[in-house]
Amino acid sequence: MAYSDFSMAKFIDEFHDLKVTEAKDLFADISEVKASEKLISTLQETTDLALSISTEKARSEGIIFPILLELRRKAENKISLFSGSEFNVDSSKGLNGYCDFIISLSPIQLKINAPVLIVVEAKNENIKTGLGQCMAAMLAAQIFNDQAGNRIDTIYGAVTIGNIWQFLKLHNKEMIIDLTNYYLPQLDKILGILSQGIKYGSDTQAVVT
Repeated sequence: MAYSDFSMAKFIDEFHDLKVTEAKDLFADISEVKASEKLISTLQETTDLALSISTEKARSEGIIFPILLELRRKAENKISLFSGSEFNVDSSKGLNGYCDFIISLSPIQLKINAPVLIVVEAKNENIKTGLGQCMAAMLAAQIFNDQAGNRIDTIYGAVTIGNIWQFLKLHNKEMIIDLTNYYLPQLDKILGILSQGIKYGSDTQAVVT
């Protein structure tokens, strides 16, 4: 079993010690982060094409990756971005396999050191199909940080099909799913929520070894 094998129902069954809750407008109070002209220009060129091609690869390369690159630029390249990377934490629990995107607080790009944000591309353009996979990878990130001695209390997650984003938060033993969907015209808000995980992680003074 791997991250991609988890539905939300399967995740809840397997990890019943975690409290899974839902919230409306969980990130409503998060400040927006203004997108750069570079990102806006890129998305103007790539979004319609990616959506018309309508493959996961096109949405990933044309929409999701440029947004995450913007996040890295906003952080002055002090974070690392991993795409399609293997992240094996506990295969006995199915917490292994490949993650679509991982953001780490460490600037080191050769190795995942302090994961704080997991981004999953939903299959078949259905956000719900990615929730279980994202939750499993978020839990793996929490376990990884605990084992590594990284003082990171909260892991953030996002499930997206490129033009629609849904966010999650794992704090201690509670997994919270935000029921609010954010759309690409709300780009500044999406960047604000993505940035929250990095800001929170920085405040916790993560120890990276």
